[in-house]
Amino acid sequence: MCVRARSANYIHECFGSYWCRLDGNVALITGAASGLGECTAKLFAEHGAKVILADIQDDLGHMVSEAIGSTNSMFVHCDVSKEEDVKNAIDTAISTYGKLDIVFNNAGISDPLKPSIIDNEKTAFGRVIGVNVSGVFLGMKHAARVMVPAVADPGIFPWGAKHF
Repeated sequence: MCVRARSANYIHECFGSYWCRLDGNVALITGAASGLGECTAKLFAEHGAKVILADIQDDLGHMVSEAIGSTNSMFVHCDVSKEEDVKNAIDTAISTYGKLDIVFNNAGISDPLKPSIIDNEKTAFGRVIGVNVSGVFLGMKHAARVMVPAVADPGIFPWGAKHF
């Protein structure tokens, strides 16, 4: 199990507590169907965040969302190497919760180790780069598209959004 169970006094503990520091925040986590992404999604939800779980592992993603609870999470299919999937995940967060506060570009893959560089194929390397590098770029790009205007209030940032 990734996180501690909520106590019966959760609501009481929540006021001014360490355990509710993400209340009201909306987080999108890629690679959230298993491993570190799953644990992070559960922890963020326990801390009060609404969580969008984005992953290519549909069955596992739905199971994690059900474990967290439908009031605090939702699953969206997302291959981070495909720009349209990333855009859709970000847009789903906005259409569902009205905002996006946190993006954790967690999705990552590796291929089985080969004994020699000569044994590696360019297509396998391209797949890893597509997820591990391009996927992070696409996540930042589409998150910025909705997050920068939300914080570019001249009263908060007098220099404006053009500097982000």
